[in-house]
Amino acid sequence: MSRPVALVTGCSRGIGQAIARRLLAEEFQVLGTATRPEAAASMPAGVEFVAVDFSDPASLEKFCGWLRERPRLDACINNAGINRIKPIEEVTPEDYREVMAVDLDAPYAICRAAASVMTRAGTGRIVNVASIWSVVTKAHRSLYSTAKAGLAGLTRALAAELGPAGILVNTVSPGFVETDLTRRSLSEAEMEALRRQIPCRRLAQPEEIAELVAFLSGPRNSYLTGQNIVMDGGFTIV
Repeated sequence: MSRPVALVTGCSRGIGQAIARRLLAEEFQVLGTATRPEAAASMPAGVEFVAVDFSDPASLEKFCGWLRERPRLDACINNAGINRIKPIEEVTPEDYREVMAVDLDAPYAICRAAASVMTRAGTGRIVNVASIWSVVTKAHRSLYSTAKAGLAGLTRALAAELGPAGILVNTVSPGFVETDLTRRSLSEAEMEALRRQIPCRRLAQPEEIAELVAFLSGPRNSYLTGQNIVMDGGFTIV
């Protein structure tokens, strides 16, 4: 029997890299995207690298055409994303277009392409990786919250539409995750202050997010669909 196939966007680092590694352990054949070809070197061994720039409509269209022609796609994980933290009066049209292109437009187009492959098979799993900023927010997050809330809305709509075709669609919304990017962005004092705000008193590890995504992406998930699962150590409940 052939191995199940999963697409993981943005899997050269952080959460995406952990997801790819976890799915490989589950015996998936993993297709992984990144914008720059050199990023392939940081992907887990065994990932089939695909270069695509989600901020470029032509690149996205070409990628989705390629995806539609895949003979099999069991799981689609939309993980790639970018952020721009700015007061709304400083947000430029270019900022808006870039964040929406990568965080919302690309997942929408990829979901369309993935759904066409999965519908032919009568089964499939789609997982959209959003953020706690899809359910709560704070100042200067207008771009990111707009995109991630839209992604959660897309999940609900697709779960209703694609359920009869045997396709389950869910959102995972991580809270603060201890990645290289987080450690570069925050000082140790800032990290400690952040830990004190989280009931679990620590940041998530990428592998913990990947464990949930792996469950939602495979046959162990047989009925859960249309949900935005917030995985944040309790941050959004206090």
